[in-house]
Amino acid sequence: MKVDDLIVQLQDIINEAKAVPFSSGKVMVSSDEIYDILDQIQDNMPTEIRQAKNIVADRKQILTDANRESENIIRAAEERKKAMLNQNEIVREAQAQAKAILEDAKQKSSEIKKAANAYVDNIIKRTEDSISAQLDEIRKTRTNIANSQKSKPQQEQ
Repeated sequence: MKVDDLIVQLQDIINEAKAVPFSSGKVMVSSDEIYDILDQIQDNMPTEIRQAKNIVADRKQILTDANRESENIIRAAEERKKAMLNQNEIVREAQAQAKAILEDAKQKSSEIKKAANAYVDNIIKRTEDSISAQLDEIRKTRTNIANSQKSKPQQEQ
């Protein structure tokens, strides 16, 4: 089960819990049930962290592919430049075209790298936000549980 689903399940338990009379909105929940869900969240959290690591690895692969493609483009441009230099009558034109091709290849390479970085950064940011939000929910739930546990001994007296 996904961490998001487990957090929703915790919220449902709290929403469906019976109110404690005269306690300003406090509710009674089964600590075993809450701890079971928290354990599941802890078990699933490494999965989401592993997913984030995979995203970072994908970023590296995208950058490697982009570098390889840019090197191929540059190599092809250099080979074309050499072939054109062999023709005496169009040497100047060949140099200009080769330079333009190299600049274009460098620009495309730069654009590919920027796009890949932006894409990966966006995915990592969303993952980070999701994990942060889930952690905040877990902390709130733990605080609510701790508060409800503190209020129990007072009620029993």
